[in-house]
Amino acid sequence: MSIRVFISAAVLLGTSTFAYGDPSLECSENSNQVEIGNCVAEALSKVDQAIEIALGIARTSAKELDQVTDRKVAEPALDASQAAWTSFRDQQCEYIGATYGGGSGTSIAIDSCRIELGRERVDELLKSAQ
Repeated sequence: MSIRVFISAAVLLGTSTFAYGDPSLECSENSNQVEIGNCVAEALSKVDQAIEIALGIARTSAKELDQVTDRKVAEPALDASQAAWTSFRDQQCEYIGATYGGGSGTSIAIDSCRIELGRERVDELLKSAQ
């Protein structure tokens, strides 16, 4: 993986890839819940972009491994892993949202969950591509 691509992923995340805080707290400088929600939604968009970049890097690495080993297992395993992770993320974050009982902070909680899990996924994808 090139350092330029790694830096691009870090820039998209909008923070160091080595230390994260709670996404809603990162946005708490905003004065009201609507502004916090907009800030969290913007952060989620950046994390989603970073996931796509990291997934591309991991896919390239998996393809290269499959070519070198003359086997076709790494790329399909990555695809299965990504599908399982996406399902887990969606279900876990819906659960988190459900714990808010339909309150006004529900969407912020769901997006914050998606950000936290997404950041972890970027790190895992980049580690697997080394």
